[in-house]
Amino acid sequence: MIRFICGLLFSFVILGANAQNKTPEQFLGYPLGSKFTFHHRVLDYYKEIANQHPSQVRLIQYGSTYEGRPLIVAIVASPENFARLEDIRMDHLKSIRLITGTKEVSTSLKKTPALAWLGYNIHGNEAVSSETAMKVLYELLNKANDSTQDILRNTVIILDPCSNPDGRERYVSWYNRVGNAEPDVTPFALEHDEPWPGGRFNHYLFDLNRDWAWQTQKETQERVAFYNQWMPHLHADFHEMGAARSYYFPPAAKPYHQDITKWQREFNEILGANCRKYFDQRNWTYFSKKDYDLFYPSYGDTWPTYNGAIGITYEQGGGGRGGLALARPEQNDTLTLKSRIEHHYITSLATLETIAQQNEKIVSEFINFYDNATQKPIGNFKTYLIKSHGNEERVKAFANWLTKQGFEYGNTGKNLSLKGTELTSLAEQNIKTEPNDLLISAYQPKSNLIKILFEAQPVLEDSVTYDITSWGLPYLYGLKAYGLKEKLMPAAYKAEKIENAVPSVKPYAYLTKWNSVNHAIFLSELLKRKILVRTSNIPFESNKTSFEAGSLIITKKGNNLAGFDSLVTSLATRYQIQLFPTSTGSVAAGVDYGADEVVTMTPPKVVTLYGDGISTTSLGAVWHYFEQQIKYPLTLISSGKLPQLPLDQVDVLILPDGNYSGILNDKILVTLQDWIKRGGKLIVMEDATEAFLNKSGFDISRKISSSKKNTDPLKKFANKERDESSYASPGSMYEVTLDTTHPLAFGCGKEYFSIVRNAFGIDYLTDGWNVGYLSETGYKAGFVGNKAADKLKNTLIMGVQEIGQGQVVYLLDDPLFRGMLYNGKILFSNAIFR
Repeated sequence: MIRFICGLLFSFVILGANAQNKTPEQFLGYPLGSKFTFHHRVLDYYKEIANQHPSQVRLIQYGSTYEGRPLIVAIVASPENFARLEDIRMDHLKSIRLITGTKEVSTSLKKTPALAWLGYNIHGNEAVSSETAMKVLYELLNKANDSTQDILRNTVIILDPCSNPDGRERYVSWYNRVGNAEPDVTPFALEHDEPWPGGRFNHYLFDLNRDWAWQTQKETQERVAFYNQWMPHLHADFHEMGAARSYYFPPAAKPYHQDITKWQREFNEILGANCRKYFDQRNWTYFSKKDYDLFYPSYGDTWPTYNGAIGITYEQGGGGRGGLALARPEQNDTLTLKSRIEHHYITSLATLETIAQQNEKIVSEFINFYDNATQKPIGNFKTYLIKSHGNEERVKAFANWLTKQGFEYGNTGKNLSLKGTELTSLAEQNIKTEPNDLLISAYQPKSNLIKILFEAQPVLEDSVTYDITSWGLPYLYGLKAYGLKEKLMPAAYKAEKIENAVPSVKPYAYLTKWNSVNHAIFLSELLKRKILVRTSNIPFESNKTSFEAGSLIITKKGNNLAGFDSLVTSLATRYQIQLFPTSTGSVAAGVDYGADEVVTMTPPKVVTLYGDGISTTSLGAVWHYFEQQIKYPLTLISSGKLPQLPLDQVDVLILPDGNYSGILNDKILVTLQDWIKRGGKLIVMEDATEAFLNKSGFDISRKISSSKKNTDPLKKFANKERDESSYASPGSMYEVTLDTTHPLAFGCGKEYFSIVRNAFGIDYLTDGWNVGYLSETGYKAGFVGNKAADKLKNTLIMGVQEIGQGQVVYLLDDPLFRGMLYNGKILFSNAIFR
């Protein structure tokens, strides 16, 4: 009996231990890899494990998606490290000077564990990642796994099981709906043909893996804010690529940015060797040093790298096309979700094993990185100066972005006479500062990232690159910025707060300038509230204040609603817009407000196409611009429904970048032209222009000299990739010559820069306005192939053709690209409202 009771008790202990450490299979009720798991079930598993291991796992919700799904991480540590988790975090931030004050820590730095962040599923249809994340969590807490227990002794691990829940759910819900009960491995089966827009992107169809630096999306902003609270020593990003491919792990391909440290390069090699060992043992195929470089600063590997971490990308063959199982005749195998999980699982543990083994070195090198950044910053410039006068609103927007990045900045606080390098022309100039100018010292913890993001001409060691090759902040924000070789410490930042009060004597009109995105938001609010707004198409002067063309005029005339003055002033204050009340309709220079050059701005009904043929990211940028930036109504219609669109109810129709061969036929083009003649406005973006080239009534054509590639019949196959690059402009910076007198260019300033990603080679309009074009000297920075460079001279970028009472606006380069270009948003606002 005693033996029986003891045996029973022992069985209960074993059962209890198993119950406290459920495998994903036990929890989900199906083998991992036999189906795709919905996001909420992935989180449920993480919650279950966290509840069962309160002394080792902490779940933190750091944000939520646009569709309201939670963004969570699990912080996993040994019981000893978990008990002092906050001390570890604070000591770490003190050691790298991100907490102001003493660098002393409460524990010995030799006992400080390395911090590793594994990020999964930032591309929603690369869905193996979240499945892997469950297995990784289980094994980290599996007491029988000696390897993971060794890892936890030296490492605190942050697991992000799904960085893009909205995209993942779009993919998983589709696949689980159409997939066969027994996976169909036939490559052309429905379950391997993901429909538009796919699950790769977030709700607004942005690529979250290209948004780390720019932080245009809610998910990125919240993730980076949490990242800055931990500043991990390593960040690994898990992806998938084409289904026919094998597996990619480090070392990364060239180009490496020149400022990546010797240690970061060395760790790439060490980590690659460890991954290679495990893949060789299993006879798995893989490749390294190809395709995935470390240059563009806004990826999940490069942005952490420029923050001092080891930034890693892993790529598994599969993606949205992979499904649960896919026949690959070319490799004589069947790619399965189970095998994809296993590959990502092995590299996850190989990564953690490597960082645990290199714990002391990785911690000390990270501290050295920040010591050097604070005391001996890289680059020629020790201070960055941003001129504020006349651009106060966009400087505030820039300061807000600096805060999100975790940068330190302030004002000059006084008048100074200095010499500096203007960062778009790279010319040495004499500068006179004013107290409200912005000052950013390079002597701060994150100065490496500051230097890299401010670069006017980043050094490129290899012409074959994965992404854009120029991104300098002065270009992106349209700011007058200078690099100074002397060390200046900023005064405390004081953002001037604008308060607009209703004058004691009600004015004839309220005036405001037009040179910021906030002005577009303000205009949007006024038009939504049916407030009549006028704008002057020529410059004018009122009450000793100069107003550029495009400035807004809000007269009492035509606005006889109750509370008009209070509404206008309160809205302007909300959006920090300075109003200039005037008591008269007469001006000191220019034309009076009743002249023909002062026109009424009416609230347009705006429609854009959504669906097959449309570029997802182009449509997403338009959609996000309307809903999240200027908050103006936008109607989306299916691209296949264009023939049924009641155009008489539409004022503006936007055709985002895309392939319109199956959308626009000659009959629809005639219909559109008739609508334009009656007053409609058509905005045609990038490749959408192909449907209008040389078509009757549309004044757009390709330059004759750019028709065909000059092929060499004796070219070498080995040079194919580099030969192709000679025709490419993967993302180079150009200065666009603007006709600033045209309404499309109002508020964009004298200098307008664009990230050119395609050598369209479009001729000037002969019966329209060539508002923006590239001259012989337009190139500023980034890689451009020699063949593409010829096509990017004397070519149209932005044009307006008037047809009857309406217009066609041709935008050959997307002003809303990734939400990066501040002036682009102003220009697009002009295209919509003017």
